[in-house]
Amino acid sequence: MASTIVIKDVSKSYGKKIVLNQINLTVESGQIFGLIGPSGSGKTTLVKMIVGMNRPSHGDVHVLNTLVPNLNLMQKIGYMAQADALYGDLTGEENLRFFASLFKLKKEEQKVRINYAANLVNLTAHLKKKVQDYSGGMKRRLSLAVALIQDPQILILDEPTVGIDPELRQSIWTEIRRLKTTGKTILITTHVMDEADKCDRLAMVRDGEILASGTPAELKEQYNITSLEEVFLKAGGKKG
Repeated sequence: MASTIVIKDVSKSYGKKIVLNQINLTVESGQIFGLIGPSGSGKTTLVKMIVGMNRPSHGDVHVLNTLVPNLNLMQKIGYMAQADALYGDLTGEENLRFFASLFKLKKEEQKVRINYAANLVNLTAHLKKKVQDYSGGMKRRLSLAVALIQDPQILILDEPTVGIDPELRQSIWTEIRRLKTTGKTILITTHVMDEADKCDRLAMVRDGEILASGTPAELKEQYNITSLEEVFLKAGGKKG
């Protein structure tokens, strides 16, 4: 299986503060890969490097065999940030149309993609409303629709289900699994352990380091524990 994302010896510091320390990670094509860890563990910093918004202090990040950052990669990456980057004075539809235009989609293709993305996140009935009138959960759903707008090869989702009700969370995970079957690579950050169980492979991150990595089953077997939450605690305790 081909490697879609390869992170080699990556460290990141801001002054004397080390945010990431010697990270090595490979995400294979067509995988759902989970970065698991509490807030402030370094997950978002790592994600921003993969997208090309941030540069490592040391080490390299390659996406689709291309050194990041690279502008040409942006057409192939769908990114949902932890903070919603939306235009409040525009409607949901206008936001989707604006982001679709950045990817030079033809008008007919734009219409198809907007309909698909809005329907997926259950926002079709709210597309004419201004985003400033959306609830927090609706904004998260619109952010996910934006990440999918250009039919990207790689989907990077930073805490995609925060503030979303359980029923919609389930439908989003159903779609994530369906997208995987089309060959897309999906990287998800989360601190919700039951979502970690839905990933093909995991890397558990704390204090800027990877504590453990593997499939959910491998990690449970390695630590002889049935709960990923306990695996995380036990792996963290080993740092001692």
